Amino acid sequence: MKRSFTLALSAITTLTLAYAAEKSEWWQYKAFKGAYLIYSNQLGEERPPTASDRKISFAVSGPLAKEMFDSMYPDVKVACSLDKDFHQRIKGNISCVHDRDGYTCHFGFNLRTGASISGATC
Repeated sequence: MKRSFTLALSAITTLTLAYAAEKSEWWQYKAFKGAYLIYSNQLGEERPPTASDRKISFAVSGPLAKEMFDSMYPDVKVACSLDKDFHQRIKGNISCVHDRDGYTCHFGFNLRTGASISGATC
């Protein structure tokens, strides 16, 4: 009985510490789920990057995309889909979508100039 109690207490302590480790202060950087593409030309007509034309598009999802989406209200009036479960928000060159699959945001940069560019096509 004592051994079972000790094992249960150890498991609870471990899970509590793991959960606490995930929580961070607002000012601390957090890991996120995402992907990127380095390319030349334009989105939708991408080519391999060149010495003079290099752009990057980021796609993030999960909690970060949800936080971005929630910060960018309201939804756009003319979205990329007519599906009733599709919600799109755009601010400048940042585009976020909430649909049945969750939240996704796109943004990009011209790596030669540093200029902010769109990270997605409709």
